[in-house]
Amino acid sequence: MSIEHDAAGEPTLAPRTALLVCAALLVLSRLSIALARVDLGGWNTPISLLIAALQAALIGQFYMRIRYAAGMPRLVSLAGLFWLAILMVGTLDDVLTRGSPPVPGK
Repeated sequence: MSIEHDAAGEPTLAPRTALLVCAALLVLSRLSIALARVDLGGWNTPISLLIAALQAALIGQFYMRIRYAAGMPRLVSLAGLFWLAILMVGTLDDVLTRGSPPVPGK
């Protein structure tokens, strides 16, 4: 993947790279849609989340230019991912430790 620089010296995506990333995002989107029609039991959610994570990584790395950034943008990205992990762990902790609801009449 090649890096081009604009007049101000900022890194920009080469047209070929942008097209490849766009094609990858379209393929991943189509895969996600196709996966919704297939019953994989308990694996549908983890695979869908993996596809979504790959799409988010491509968008962040190339279109949001996190790949070429230094310092604060990378720190903010990592802080956002850390915060997301905290929220997910807290939610899973709540869901996995709840008891089953009582059955009325028993």
